[in-house]
Amino acid sequence: MPGKYKIIAFILFSFLFLSSCVPSIRFASRTNSSDENNYKTGENSKAIVGETFRGVASYYADEFNGKKTSNGEIFDMNGYTAAHRTLPFGTKVLVTNLKNGKSVIVRINDRGPFAEDRIIDLSKAAAEAIGMISDGVAEVEIKVIE
Repeated sequence: MPGKYKIIAFILFSFLFLSSCVPSIRFASRTNSSDENNYKTGENSKAIVGETFRGVASYYADEFNGKKTSNGEIFDMNGYTAAHRTLPFGTKVLVTNLKNGKSVIVRINDRGPFAEDRIIDLSKAAAEAIGMISDGVAEVEIKVIE
């Protein structure tokens, strides 16, 4: 009998040890576990007019120009579009560079950004409009307008 308890204890300990090695799933601040699929589709997520967010914006351009976005459109770096993790496709937002006060209106047509510390990826044209090309990133405020 004592050997049987050692085996059971070993199996239990092994299970607990190995289960602690499983990575946890992390979500953006607006999402939760029931919204996991919304990350890709934007379905059922809601854009509330007037809602604002603050954080770091980045931009994407040449490498992605001409490739499909998450909503199926072809990405045009000269258009005024953006990638956001949760806002529904077609949502229009006002993005303001907090460093210089310049603003641009963009339409959400892609998912991202994939860098954890960023809240929006702008097209190159939008990034130029708010004067962030030289820095590559900018502290911004995003306001849902439509």
